[in-house]
Amino acid sequence: MVIKRFNDKHEMAKAAAGEAAGALRKAIKDKGRARIIAATGAAQFEFLETLTGLPGIDWKKVEMFHLDEYIGISASHPASFCRFLQERLIQKTGISTCHLLSGEQDPADVIRSAGKALQSAPIDVAFVGVGENGHLAFNDPPADFETEEPYLIVTLDEACRRQQLGEGWFATLDDVPRKAMSMSVRQILKAEKIICIVPDSRKANAVKACFEGSICPQAPASILREHEDTTVYLDKNSAALLSPDTLAQNLSGEPKT
Repeated sequence: MVIKRFNDKHEMAKAAAGEAAGALRKAIKDKGRARIIAATGAAQFEFLETLTGLPGIDWKKVEMFHLDEYIGISASHPASFCRFLQERLIQKTGISTCHLLSGEQDPADVIRSAGKALQSAPIDVAFVGVGENGHLAFNDPPADFETEEPYLIVTLDEACRRQQLGEGWFATLDDVPRKAMSMSVRQILKAEKIICIVPDSRKANAVKACFEGSICPQAPASILREHEDTTVYLDKNSAALLSPDTLAQNLSGEPKT
């Protein structure tokens, strides 16, 4: 794993999108298609805006898998991650093959179908973030580091639900769903490349816990340190609590595990 720090989220997004675009172009050239996992949420705004504007990506040859979704909300709801992906990625690029997780259908059926498609071939690149509680996708602490199931039905903890409220997706805490569908930790780690985008000072505590503390289920995103090709993109605010030694080692290109 390599950590890269930038002065602001716009510089960070530009660099992350450049790496992502390169991975997509290479997969399409080598394999005839690229298979990706797409994250959502406020942390992804600048990254997706930049990525979708870059030239030279044949999006018709990209197959997209959905990382997580709330159970019980419609695709028209402002907080729907299906809606987020439609507006910020799918409609902008014309991706032709998308495996979205419907929050309105039976969740067991949804994750069974998506999981079968997901496991049919390798994933070239996964875009992920880190939650304020250290979660990876909707795998809140303590995360399941053992299951090989591609998707899980999970219960969201209060810290996660408060983050969604704080980001403005819901009017009250009671409106935030308590259940969600989430790609499992082990499934995320099967991606050949992982690009992790984590801006903003509200993520600084989680960044420190996950990338300087122990690798453990209480800090779910810490597991990314076990992946051979993960790059974590931080701005100066999210990186504010990291030690100089951590940043020096990782910015030199040496993996910190």
